Amino acid sequence: MRIAILAILFLLHLPGFSQGTPAASPEKLFEEATSLYNEGNYEEAAGNYQAILKSGQHSAAVYYNLGNAYYKLNRIPESIYYYEKALQRTPEDKDIQNNLAFARNMTIDAIEPLPQTGFSRFWNNFTGSFHYNTWAGIAVAFAFLTALLFLFYYYLQSSFKKRIFFVGSIFSVACLTACLYISYLQYYKSINTNYAIIFAKEAPIKSEPNSRSEQVFLLHSGTKVQVLETLDDWKQIRLADGKTGWVQKDALKTL
Repeated sequence: MRIAILAILFLLHLPGFSQGTPAASPEKLFEEATSLYNEGNYEEAAGNYQAILKSGQHSAAVYYNLGNAYYKLNRIPESIYYYEKALQRTPEDKDIQNNLAFARNMTIDAIEPLPQTGFSRFWNNFTGSFHYNTWAGIAVAFAFLTALLFLFYYYLQSSFKKRIFFVGSIFSVACLTACLYISYLQYYKSINTNYAIIFAKEAPIKSEPNSRSEQVFLLHSGTKVQVLETLDDWKQIRLADGKTGWVQKDALKTL
C-alpha cells in the first residue's frame, strides 16, 4: 500500500503525466522497479530507481523505494543514505522515519547526541516537522486567511463581530510571520549544514588532515556525520555527540 501511494505521488510530478500525454520513460522505469521490488528482484529494482535519478527525476518516493531496495539487499549504508535523502524532502513522513530507524539499528557505531534542554528539543522537533517549502506554503495560507478576516472586519457592522475578526486577523498575521521565520531558518540550515554517510567499512578519523596524524576514533559504514570543512582529499566532520576529526573524502558520501 505504501509503495502504491508513493507511486501515484511520483507519477503526478512527471512532466506531461497530468495532461494525459504518453507515459514518459521515468514513469515506466518507476512502474517496472515497483513490480521488480514486489517480486523480490531488489537488485534490478534498485537499478531502475537509479536510472530514474540519472534522468533528472528526483522525489521522496524514488529515494524511499531505493532505500527499501538496498535495505532488502543488506546494503545498509546505501539504504540509510537514500532514506536520509527522502527525509530531506518530506521530514514529516513517519514511514521514512521508521525505516531509517530500522536501518540505523543495523550499524555498529552507537553515538549519543548531545543533551538538549526541553525547549530546544521541542523547538527543533517543531521546526523540523516540515520542509521549508511546506512552511512557506502554510505562510501563504495564513496570508489568505488574514485578508479574509480583515474583509470581514471591514464590512461587518456589529462592533462585537468587528473586534472578533480584528483580533483574528492579528493572530493570523502573527502565525504568518512565525511560519515565514521558520521557513527561512529551515532554508538557511539546509544550505549551510552539510551531512554525509560513511560508506567505508572502517573509516579512521584523524586529528589532522593527513595520514600521519593521530587516529582519534574509528567510524564504520552507515554512520551519519556533519561535514564542517574540506581540505584537499580530507573532510573535517562532527558527530552528534560533538566529537570532531578528519576523514578521507572517499570514505563518505555527502547527502
